[in-house]
Amino acid sequence: MTPQSELLAHYESIAAAAAAMLAAARESRWDDLVAAERECAECIARLKALRDMPELDEAGRKRKRDIIHTVLEHDAEIRMLTQPWLHKLEALLSGAVAGRKMSEAYR
Repeated sequence: MTPQSELLAHYESIAAAAAAMLAAARESRWDDLVAAERECAECIARLKALRDMPELDEAGRKRKRDIIHTVLEHDAEIRMLTQPWLHKLEALLSGAVAGRKMSEAYR
């Protein structure tokens, strides 16, 4: 494997994890979303750990750019899909906190 193809493979692994995150979000599989997000973070950490990143040729730069755009598109859709879920979770948590405070006040 050439240094360029190895570098692009790291970007591809990030894209695969982002695609798994999107699939999980579309199907409301929140535990799977969290697991895929963890995998994505690990892929990003491995990419950052590369010491001597090779210079990409024009085709490599285009592929990298396409991958990044795809990941950003997935991220935008994931955010759109998770916002209602996060708002519900926030409401549940704030209700639980309010209930606990009320319970403590009347002890």
